[in-house]
Amino acid sequence: MEQTFLTIIEVIGTIAFAISGIRLAAAKRFDWFGAYVVGLVTAIGGGTLRDVLLDIPVFWMLSPMYLSVTGISLLTVIIFQRLLVKGMRTLFLFDAIGLALFVVVGIEKTLAANYPMWVAIVMGVTTGSFGGVVRDILLNEEPLFFRKDIYATACLAGGIIYSLLALLPVALWIPQTACAATVIGLRVAAVYFDWSLPILKVDPHSLPDKP
Repeated sequence: MEQTFLTIIEVIGTIAFAISGIRLAAAKRFDWFGAYVVGLVTAIGGGTLRDVLLDIPVFWMLSPMYLSVTGISLLTVIIFQRLLVKGMRTLFLFDAIGLALFVVVGIEKTLAANYPMWVAIVMGVTTGSFGGVVRDILLNEEPLFFRKDIYATACLAGGIIYSLLALLPVALWIPQTACAATVIGLRVAAVYFDWSLPILKVDPHSLPDKP
């Protein structure tokens, strides 16, 4: 039952992230195949790095479902392109949902592999963020992960909330839901209230001269 629920979360997260990647590729005027590749990388990039680091079978190599789901996501964008391609709010919504769900999946899979909670939090951040990093690189954009936006920080906060609630005698869905809600809530609040992390500023005059 727990594995089935985790698979459902992963599929929903895959759809959300794939649509966000395909939507950005469409805005860059990629063809259908290029958009599919960007959507696929966005959806599986973080989970692939997680599984490689955890030394477990890479999830999408065990089932063609994730390739098919990305194809369905591409078809969805093609059919509803006026709704999905225009406007940043739609992109933001899918990106936030995918981010939140993949953080939960990353934590759960790491714990299932018998790693400690602190590793699970790191893998949650990795699962949620790395696909977006690769997506932005492919699209020749500055990765959102490295900007001042509350992005990876939201993943980290969600992971910490999960770890705290996991210490209590509560049902598993409670820390999972709280983790996802924290990630989405922080992403929405950061955009709405224009929250950001401080920028690392360096006085160019203090840098040494080039040899």
